[in-house]
Amino acid sequence: MTSARDQSGRDQGGRDQHGSGTRPPAHRDDPSDAAAFLQGGVLPAPLRQDRIVAIVDAAPGLVRTSSLAAALGTSEVTVRADLGALELAGRVRRVHGGAIPVGAVLRQERPFEETAVQDAPAKAAIGRATAALVRSGECVVLDVGTTTAAVAEALVAREDLIDVTIVTNSLTNALVLEAAVPRFTVVVTGGTLRPLQHSLVAPFVGTVLPMIAADVAVIGCSGVSVEHGVTNVNLPEAEVKRLLASTARRTVVVADGAKLGRSHIGVVGALDSVDVLVTAAADEDDLALLRGTGLRVIVADGHHQGDSERQEHER
Repeated sequence: MTSARDQSGRDQGGRDQHGSGTRPPAHRDDPSDAAAFLQGGVLPAPLRQDRIVAIVDAAPGLVRTSSLAAALGTSEVTVRADLGALELAGRVRRVHGGAIPVGAVLRQERPFEETAVQDAPAKAAIGRATAALVRSGECVVLDVGTTTAAVAEALVAREDLIDVTIVTNSLTNALVLEAAVPRFTVVVTGGTLRPLQHSLVAPFVGTVLPMIAADVAVIGCSGVSVEHGVTNVNLPEAEVKRLLASTARRTVVVADGAKLGRSHIGVVGALDSVDVLVTAAADEDDLALLRGTGLRVIVADGHHQGDSERQEHER
């Protein structure tokens, strides 16, 4: 036989034990009841921000703004505003592209061997286009990095090049270039070894570079943006990159499309200090912004690569 009152304490007419006509509302301050307050798919700001903190704290590293927007069913603009408020409150730490937990250290620099396989076709195209800018008899300063390593390989492949002197702070590049000796003279700067990139940095690297007057410096980087110019994730290497560029009459920056529009902690130089940017797999909007500053850009995998290279040779 059915009881006049169910187990929740309401009678069959839907009244609770106290005689009110409706069930008491849940408390809106309780994040566990967030789903109960979705109105048209929009979560109230306090609950949304609580969820952001929970997602960021549970993640092993960087949580991207786009991922948070997808998880919350809101826009990236809203997430950025929330991250700004949460950072002011000391609840998350904002970084480029998203957020990490407060007190966490984001490892932005990865080993050479890990990044070498990323965007390999684009880097190979950049290497060939950059090597095409070098003439026999020139002195080239070649920076460290996976993209500059592709330049080293392309220089070795150019059997028409002779009497080229290449100065590098990269052990990897030096070993690649060894195959072209005696057509090339390879000079290693010396310095303190950084194992992640197999690069040589201060002290002592600054002793050799001021004694060199190079024709062209080929500089790698982590980011190229209109706002901050050429930047790098590592401060010691950013300092060496500035020294390398200062030795040459022309500066060529090499960066695949994933690095365009990005900025990092170490500023290498403003865009007006760069003679040409060689890139590949790049977004047209990023290219348009950079070209709008007057920067000469060679798109190594683009339809107008030949025209861009010919213009650079005619300068």
